[in-house]
Amino acid sequence: MTFLRHRLFWPAAILVVLLVTNVFFASTFFHITVLDGHLYGSVVDIARRSAPLILVAVGMTLVIATGGIDLSVGSVMAISGALACKQIGDLANQNSVVGVLLACGAAVGLALVLGIWNGTLVAVIGIQPIIATLILMVAGRGIAQLLTEGQILNVSSGPYKMIGAGYTLALPVSVLIAAAVVVIAVVLTRRSALGLLIEAVGGSPTASRLAGIQARRLTVMVYVFAAVCAGIAGLIYSSNVSSADSNAAGNLIELDAILAVVIGGTALTGGRFSLAGTVLGAVLIETLNVTTVTVGVPVETTLVFKAVVVIVLCLAQSPTFRAKVFKRRTTTTPAPVEVPA
Repeated sequence: MTFLRHRLFWPAAILVVLLVTNVFFASTFFHITVLDGHLYGSVVDIARRSAPLILVAVGMTLVIATGGIDLSVGSVMAISGALACKQIGDLANQNSVVGVLLACGAAVGLALVLGIWNGTLVAVIGIQPIIATLILMVAGRGIAQLLTEGQILNVSSGPYKMIGAGYTLALPVSVLIAAAVVVIAVVLTRRSALGLLIEAVGGSPTASRLAGIQARRLTVMVYVFAAVCAGIAGLIYSSNVSSADSNAAGNLIELDAILAVVIGGTALTGGRFSLAGTVLGAVLIETLNVTTVTVGVPVETTLVFKAVVVIVLCLAQSPTFRAKVFKRRTTTTPAPVEVPA
């Protein structure tokens, strides 16, 4: 069957299994209610909690497609949230929409600068991506701590709270923001030649340069995009808890983002990528987090449980493993030998 070989079949199948599993432990898992014009329910919560990971993973997808990696996205989240909360906390009126928008704009702008920094180290100076982004991964937490002076900054701003915990058109604002970014990424990469150029850079940087592709410019561009996505995710995270926690914000989210990209079928070696697969992978990871709580997996074994599910998924995606398990061997029928009369 052809659909079994599709790269998104097994992630989708595992996602369905996880969702159905929750029903056996919580009969109202798929129950969605409408309260004050807002949708509430476990499925809505999964979508809302997946939004920051989707944003970070979409940016990571384009970076990995060029053959790179970005380990600094979690630190960029922390910096973005810290700067926004600091500026909002300094406002005379924290409910000022203009003031909140300016604070969010400054936070995203700083994230953009950090993306340029990463892209310059990788594309211009020639530092290995894992080392170049590791620098900001380590230093970024320190920058966030400097912005917050080592404290957890609490804010009381209604407009800022809307970003991570608000609703509009009956849907969480964070989900709409993530969906908008995904749509923009799809339009830019799949409705223009940009996606092919990114894949060309990741497939063969030397050949792409010989073909006249501005590989350095594209590389800087994807790191900037990844940083901006992480900056927006940082705003959503800090807005949801109405505070800036430099240690907790984006902690280890880069690992979940890389995992979501791989689950979605994008190879770490670069080249072809799948944004739809990345979104599916991010939702699967968050569904897995919810399932561990619903099923009642002990806290001390949660990470082991997640690892087992991920291993099963990766093995199911492997054509070689499936061929060995189900003993699929292609046998060729020998051609008939003509015996001369």
